[in-house]
Amino acid sequence: MPASVFLLGPGFIGGEIIDLLLVSKYKVTTLVRRESAVADYANLGVETVVGNLDDASVIRAQVAVSDIVLHTATADHLPSVQAIIDGIRERATQGRKTIYIHNSGATLLADTAEGEYKSDTVFDDEKPEEINSLPDSASHRLIDLEIIRAGQELASHAKMAIMIPPLIYGVTNRENRLSIQLPTLVRYSIKHGYAGQIGKGLAVWNQIHVKDLARGYMVLLHWMERAPVTEIALNPYFFCENGQELSWGECAAEIGRTLKRIGRIAEAAPKPIAKENWGDLFGGYSGMVVGSNARHRANRLRKLGWAPLEKDTLASLAEDEIPIIAKENGEFTGYASVVAS
Repeated sequence: MPASVFLLGPGFIGGEIIDLLLVSKYKVTTLVRRESAVADYANLGVETVVGNLDDASVIRAQVAVSDIVLHTATADHLPSVQAIIDGIRERATQGRKTIYIHNSGATLLADTAEGEYKSDTVFDDEKPEEINSLPDSASHRLIDLEIIRAGQELASHAKMAIMIPPLIYGVTNRENRLSIQLPTLVRYSIKHGYAGQIGKGLAVWNQIHVKDLARGYMVLLHWMERAPVTEIALNPYFFCENGQELSWGECAAEIGRTLKRIGRIAEAAPKPIAKENWGDLFGGYSGMVVGSNARHRANRLRKLGWAPLEKDTLASLAEDEIPIIAKENGEFTGYASVVAS
């Protein structure tokens, strides 16, 4: 009988993971907000439960009947994580084991550079002490700590890991979904008529294509299915990056070149974004989300046999993402939702 998977967040990241889970013959159930989505998932061979992240009883009940739980909806919703842990706790009382992978994000590692410099700090997922030394106030850390504590409490019956992706880019297979950070900068640049960057654009992030990230999830899942819980509990952290580091200024330069080529802006050269315009980005979080340093190495996944396969960030921007964004209609007023990574 195939293992049962409950996935929260069947969108940008989760949708790609669902496709791979189905190929691997898992029994997949996902959480959907609208009844209208049920038929589409049924056609894919995916079961659904209707609810949202605040429906703790719905989440807990589905976790209680699922061997594997993947949370890719957001890195910052504590009640849904607590509901998952409650469901795992219920399974433990019945002697059933659970695997749980939670999607965090590299803003966990972010500094306050606001584009002014490239940091020398590079985190290594084979050194969990580096991540554990981060302050509790770091982005996503409150949620991650909840999972770490639960992993220790329930170690006899649960394996819990935290995936920490960097800047995610690319276009998804089924719905042509886009990521958040770079598309927001593209939309800002179209609206304001120049390629925008925070400060000098010198701060650096790692990169990952959404399809490579989904493959990383599958490699991690297969390893967790056979790894001893003690090994996971010692180090629950996994990075997933493709070996490419880009400054925000390099990204802005590619946005400028492409938008100029297609006639959407007059000059390609990037310009700093004034703080009074951050409302058209991520509000007060703009300096961190698209102006910080967050450098790291995904050594653990590589040693498990994972390798990136997709095109790099700048090629994806020019060939795949900007052509989609350039066709959008309606006024862009910034990204208001919680940023997952």
